Amino acid sequence: MLQYIRPVAAVEHYMEAHTAFLQKYYENGRFILSGRRKPKSGSLILCNASSRKEVEEIMSEDPLEKYQLAMYEIIEFEPTKYVSKTEK
Repeated sequence: MLQYIRPVAAVEHYMEAHTAFLQKYYENGRFILSGRRKPKSGSLILCNASSRKEVEEIMSEDPLEKYQLAMYEIIEFEPTKYVSKTEK
């Protein structure tokens, strides 16, 4: 989870770079989904990674993290129940 720690106007200034960061990790299969929180106070990214350290390294590349516009909270979890692609 990502929480903005600066005004939204400052965050918006870096949104194009943040979107490029997201795209990089969608293309290499690390990001599964992402989206803005409501109200607009941050976002959520679901990431597939081998370790917490890997997630921390990925998030350190985000311009919102680099320029101290947002703070990440990494929540590790192990899925125990989910819908398979064959279920309807």
